[in-house]
Amino acid sequence: MSFSISTRHHIRRLSTAATAAATNATETTSSSLSISKAKSKLRNEYDPDKALEIYSSVSSHYTSPVTSRYAQEITIRRLAKSRRFKDIESLIESHKNDPKITQEPFLSTLIRSYGRVGMFEHAMRTYNQMGDLGTPRSALSFNALLSACNHSKQFDKVPQLFDEMPKRYNFSPNKISYGILVKSYCDAGSPEKALQILREMEENDVEVTAVTFTTIINALYKKGESAEAEKIWDKMISKGCELDVGAYNVRLMHEHGGKPERVQAIIEEMANSGLKPDAISYNYLMTCYCKNGMIDEAKKVYNDMEINGCNKNAATFRTFIYHLCRNGEYEKGYKVFKESVKMNKIPDFNTLKYLVEGLVEKKMMREAKGLIRTVRKKFPPDTLKAWREVEEGVGLASAGDDVSSKDDNVSSKDDDETKT
Repeated sequence: MSFSISTRHHIRRLSTAATAAATNATETTSSSLSISKAKSKLRNEYDPDKALEIYSSVSSHYTSPVTSRYAQEITIRRLAKSRRFKDIESLIESHKNDPKITQEPFLSTLIRSYGRVGMFEHAMRTYNQMGDLGTPRSALSFNALLSACNHSKQFDKVPQLFDEMPKRYNFSPNKISYGILVKSYCDAGSPEKALQILREMEENDVEVTAVTFTTIINALYKKGESAEAEKIWDKMISKGCELDVGAYNVRLMHEHGGKPERVQAIIEEMANSGLKPDAISYNYLMTCYCKNGMIDEAKKVYNDMEINGCNKNAATFRTFIYHLCRNGEYEKGYKVFKESVKMNKIPDFNTLKYLVEGLVEKKMMREAKGLIRTVRKKFPPDTLKAWREVEEGVGLASAGDDVSSKDDNVSSKDDDETKT
């Protein structure tokens, strides 16, 4: 195995930076940062250098490949956001010097990470290096490679690799491999080809999972082929496939633009089958009520989510705030915003811009200023210019510093980190 001089240079530079970052992290904490705490901090950290510092403090003592992959992928996404692809390459390549590189799960995380940020050629190169690195190949790393293809939106390469790699390296694709192949066709807008793979799986006695069925149903709905989607749903049930909440949510996604009664019926069907509707399920019901002008019913769904055992997610707050603003209820929208801050789930830029403009229109200047001061600290650095433009557009920029400390960042109690 050989690397270019440029790559070696980046590895050394990043390794030195990572070491310094880890040292700083250790000096500023009385004990080593736990994996779970690191993941939480990474979710809320937009600065790529700080994200790298957090990751570096725990990357050498991960507890499982899944844990390592999660932390690694968040860090790499932060770097990709700043278009620091050379640093991404350096970080991932440096892991090839780790003794764990001979473990297929460990190496598979590197392939997946490259794929997450669209660096498929690097993912392919890593897969090809497995023999030199002493890492065995099986469906595990193959699936990581196929997933990297899909994440990089190179859907046409998945069928090609599916035909070539198992023969070349003498292993058999598993049900997950077939599921990824199906997803590639669906994401490419060709659910009819996915149906052909479905028939092939049945002929070869390969288990068709609920995820694979759901992927096809979703693609058919998106293409407007509802009747065909319902046939696949019936087929999934007839085969005794274990339904999950995700499968029902796909149906809800298709129905939530229609009548609330239909959405409510699907949720009741889900509950009667022994499944617990999740936040996504209730979000669709809430959205359906909002689209039908039934704002009071939407408020009830929102207020009852915790009673129903669901934690609100970012989409909950985004959807509810947007529709409250459309209904002219900016004060209520601001209260929902404050709740989103407390729960670490601040909505997106466009939704909050809409709310700020409404607050200013209603002469709620202090609330508008407090909101902007919060999001300017919590949103990624690359949005600061956009928020400055919002301030100028609504006439808040010149008076942006006269908000009292009590109202700064909404309130000190509300100023928690936001989850992306």
